[in-house]
Amino acid sequence: MSPGVPREVATPLGPARVHRHAPDGAVAGTLVLGHGAGGGVDSADLSALAAAGPAAGWAVLLVEQPWRVAGRRIAPAPARLDEGWTAVLDAVRSDWITGPLVLGGRSAGARVACRTATAQGAAGVLALAFPLHPPGRPEKSRAAELHLVEAPLLVVQGQTDAFGGPAEVRAALTGHAGAVAAVPGDHALKKDPAAVADATVSWLGRLPEGVRAT
Repeated sequence: MSPGVPREVATPLGPARVHRHAPDGAVAGTLVLGHGAGGGVDSADLSALAAAGPAAGWAVLLVEQPWRVAGRRIAPAPARLDEGWTAVLDAVRSDWITGPLVLGGRSAGARVACRTATAQGAAGVLALAFPLHPPGRPEKSRAAELHLVEAPLLVVQGQTDAFGGPAEVRAALTGHAGAVAAVPGDHALKKDPAAVADATVSWLGRLPEGVRAT
């Protein structure tokens, strides 16, 4: 279950980098995760899933967006993020995506996954620390992005997340079948990464049989 050499992928925004963590045996599905606007793929929650996913039979692809690979500190506009993300998925689909495709990410990466899931035919979406609104600005809601998701959706939210706590996310999901898992900690989700991984693996195991079938 050790990662291989990262794969560089050309995109219209410059090269991206993909880190693949795969199980030793059969692959039940592929979980593709993006990072947030302020960090990379080495965040506590993504690192936990890179270990827990393969242990549960899922391949995990961690995607470094082009702006991050280039060493820039500020992420581009959402449409440009989506463009780079889509180019990566197109490049790895034929050989690195096996079984059902679940898209996800943390914070800004979760937003990208929500916006692109339907076009990519995702079987599910995992939103880690979804930034429902800027801190102290609940009127600036991004709930509409959650409602774009037509596949099964899990939001893993820190209990003290200043960008919107679990109760706020549940309220924002009114009318949507998405689920919310509350875990200890704030927006960084680094207080209890194991809880993040446990909630995710449990949810993956509950996906409909038709989704989980390889």
